Amino acid sequence: MVVRISKGRYEAELHAQVTARLNESGATLIPAIRSMQGCLSYFAGSDEASGTMINVSVWDTLEHAQAMAALPEMAALARQFIAMGVEFERPIVNYPVLWSVPAA
Repeated sequence: MVVRISKGRYEAELHAQVTARLNESGATLIPAIRSMQGCLSYFAGSDEASGTMINVSVWDTLEHAQAMAALPEMAALARQFIAMGVEFERPIVNYPVLWSVPAA
């Protein structure tokens, strides 16, 4: 398993705008991500206090996790966030899982 983490930072006054766009993005991203091989779970969120947004996904293989970099819907959304003033950490890191706690 592999955990992929993408993180962006933004100014506090952008929180409502960033969160609204992140919420709306599910309409196009969820179907696109579901069509990809190997996605075990995906989470998107934003935090007002830290001025950050995050996308965390869990994949069965590194190859499948890396395929996110070529997803057109994600690239288009990233451009929209950058235009808003979000600065993404690069590179996006894919972490091989060493251990996990299954849901109870």
